[in-house]
Amino acid sequence: MAGLLLAIFLWGANNTSAKVLVAHWPPVWTGASRFLVAGWLLLLLTRHTNWLGSSPSPGTDLRRRLWLRGGASLAIYLVAFNWSLKFTSVSHVALYLGAAPVWALLLEGFAGQPRKVLLQRYGAAVLALTGVAVLFWPALRGSRASLPGEALGLAASFLWTWYGRQCRAFAGALSGAEITGHTMWRAGVLLLPIGLFEIARQGLPLTPKLLGLQAFCILGGSVVAFSLWMNALRHWQTSEVYLFNNLIPLSTTLWAWGTLGEPLSPTFWLAMLLIAAGVVFAQLNWQKLRGPRRVNATPSR
Repeated sequence: MAGLLLAIFLWGANNTSAKVLVAHWPPVWTGASRFLVAGWLLLLLTRHTNWLGSSPSPGTDLRRRLWLRGGASLAIYLVAFNWSLKFTSVSHVALYLGAAPVWALLLEGFAGQPRKVLLQRYGAAVLALTGVAVLFWPALRGSRASLPGEALGLAASFLWTWYGRQCRAFAGALSGAEITGHTMWRAGVLLLPIGLFEIARQGLPLTPKLLGLQAFCILGGSVVAFSLWMNALRHWQTSEVYLFNNLIPLSTTLWAWGTLGEPLSPTFWLAMLLIAAGVVFAQLNWQKLRGPRRVNATPSR
């Protein structure tokens, strides 16, 4: 559990650092350079250590799919995520991402599901969508909230779910660490031309503070945090590990409040409660909670 909590702590710091970086650096370049280096480092770990498992070399067909399905979908997500940080608070963006497990349930569909499962999924979706609406409503009413920022944050949440679905096609051939490393550096390569164009137009201030934050995002927010996460998945049930996702918006919010002085909107806590409730409700195993059913033995004669 300590490793999981440290990973969540690092991801909160990573999201807050990214908010600072995109205020000074071009958003696409910021994400592309981070993913390019972090992806290579993850693959180096899988090939030269046993910390994250073995690393077989992917074949030609798999490499093509890693470009078209993994790298491309991650690149699109990255653009939405970093640009959302330009326009709205990092706590809002993190909270939208917290709803990703519910979007995954909705994308899986309801056809052929038992009535109890349907009720559970619909209930979870209603809770999460209500939380999103509560968070989104101030922007629609024209308050200080940024409509483009909130819309991009919501899009990033869905795109993160879509990226995860694309990666399921590689699960039989590659480990989670390998999938992340391969798709990260490919996303970085795909976005690199846009990032260089941004630099040509806007410049790139290279201060020690900004370079240090980017180094932390690469090492702490990508390599170390993901390694801790993967280690937890090797020892715990997947559903148990993913419930810790609900703490990432809280970690991000505390980091943003403590380091950036970012104020919390009046609707934030209500939205967080609804979205977290939706995610937890979607993953509950009611039969396990109730315990095994008792079967009355028929008395022998």
